[in-house]
Amino acid sequence: MRITLPALLTLGALATPAFADMTSGTILAYDRLANVIVLTDKTHWTLHPDALVPADLKAGDKITIDFVSDGDNGSLPVKKLERQ
Repeated sequence: MRITLPALLTLGALATPAFADMTSGTILAYDRLANVIVLTDKTHWTLHPDALVPADLKAGDKITIDFVSDGDNGSLPVKKLERQ
């Protein structure tokens, strides 16, 4: 059986893994009850319920966020963040 190039390209496009991205910034606000962080550049980040967040995280802290892009839907909830 012979597999053609278009079939291989289609298979490759369907098997594309999700790519992790990274951003950093300074916290403007952190809502522990809603699991939402707002950075000073006004971006909002929803935290995954299982995300490990330092207990003393507060406005003014510099952080790095690892997230997974979800195409036109934005991003998936953040599972990992680190204080710088």
